[in-house]
Amino acid sequence: MTRIAVLDDYLHLAEDAADWASLDAELVFFSDTIDDEEALIARLQSFDALVTMRERTRFPRAILERLPKLKLIAGTGRRQANVDHQAASELGIPVCVTVGSGANGNTTAELTWALIMAVTRHVAWEDGQLRQGRWQTRISEGLAGRTLGIMGLGRIGSIIAGYGKVFAMDVIAWGPTLDAKRARANGVDYVAFDELFSRADVLSIHVILSELSRGLVGARELALMQPSSFLVNTARGAIVDEAALVAVLESGRIAGAALDVYEREPLPADNPLLSLHNVLLTPHLGYNTGATLRQFYQASVANLRAWMAGKPSNVINDDVLDHRRK
Repeated sequence: MTRIAVLDDYLHLAEDAADWASLDAELVFFSDTIDDEEALIARLQSFDALVTMRERTRFPRAILERLPKLKLIAGTGRRQANVDHQAASELGIPVCVTVGSGANGNTTAELTWALIMAVTRHVAWEDGQLRQGRWQTRISEGLAGRTLGIMGLGRIGSIIAGYGKVFAMDVIAWGPTLDAKRARANGVDYVAFDELFSRADVLSIHVILSELSRGLVGARELALMQPSSFLVNTARGAIVDEAALVAVLESGRIAGAALDVYEREPLPADNPLLSLHNVLLTPHLGYNTGATLRQFYQASVANLRAWMAGKPSNVINDDVLDHRRK
């Protein structure tokens, strides 16, 4: 019988979220995330298919090559940055996505705005101080009249631009494919790359992670920011050089940061971000609502059913179809 592993079910929601019984397969649900390569291979070597949750468990070539039974990765979300697509293709492993399911942009945009409000008004910090008997320990300013910088004016970035205008902010934007005409159509001002950093009181990141955007925000870019400015990242952790960000936060070179995404997820317990008092951290909640997760799992079941019928659907490494594993 086909064996399927559902990985990183950290909220114990998957089993009741979809009609897994319709698959006529043996299913095992795992709630933990394994970082150790040998332990992960030992756990997964007997499975034919995997259902993965976003960027949690990573599948580089070194792991995929040691899973000879693996015939399908049914990922959740529109992209599978946790999987080496080229290696999967060469090994004959289709990688599926849940197109048309899950977050429509609003959930991530809503969290982004919550983080902007919370980090600029020191909400989490003051909550902690109040519980220790201290009353109003930091000065904060409102958002009206300040400049919101948006990196990447796509689906989510455009929603954030709208929020910024509602809060009477001046909104500027830069993106790798953005031009002045499209910026004006969204009611924002197009600026050059460096100007985005130097002018923004709040800089919110919404570009897609790719080889071009990996490390796009480094020490040079962070040095352009104002000492009173805040950086917010709900896109992908690897877009920002984490060591460089820690350095400017430790030195007070910028006022603070709010982060929902990290280079490694879950965030390791020894990560220096956890000890900083001017950074607000959330555990990749942007897409993470009950409705989104249920839609992810239901779409994954549909992908698994199509694959078991011999017609894989929503495959993003199309070149695999010529030599996929039987």
